[in-house]
Amino acid sequence: MTTAPQTPAPRELDVRPILRGGGEPFQAIMEAVNGLKPGQALRLFAPFRPQPLFKVMEGRGFGHEAQELDGGDWEVLFTPKPSGAPVAVSAAADNPDTWPEPVEHLDLTDLDPPEPMVRILAAAERMEPGEVLFALLSREPIFLFPELAKRGHQWAGNFDETRTTFRIFVRVGKPRN
Repeated sequence: MTTAPQTPAPRELDVRPILRGGGEPFQAIMEAVNGLKPGQALRLFAPFRPQPLFKVMEGRGFGHEAQELDGGDWEVLFTPKPSGAPVAVSAAADNPDTWPEPVEHLDLTDLDPPEPMVRILAAAERMEPGEVLFALLSREPIFLFPELAKRGHQWAGNFDETRTTFRIFVRVGKPRN
């Protein structure tokens, strides 16, 4: 007899000590999210209701349940939604469905930051405006997005179904002088 795979227990992250120390917990939260197993939820503890985080997590395919704890702290359970992760698109991007097929494919899943960003930016420099490259990464390249925008490139991407690989398309823009 086979049994259905068990959903892993939620990963817990308490950002209260980070905030008490004057730190910014966003990076720790994103690292925790990137480290989740497929189907795994994240239980977050914070000293306030993290309203801005709800939209970020929704964009990554998570719903949330928030409840206030004794003393004014909050517990939020971010649970992956059953459908595939939505595609995030850069602010100035044309509809990615109209982009041409990629002319370059990069598998950068075995590289540590910042090497994937360096290689994507270098590849984009060699390409003609309007051409598209496709890359696979082991995490969401949050520091790459502003660099692409600064150079006039467009991007679209999301995690695969297993949430272990981030897929990104970069459409090369015209060089800015």
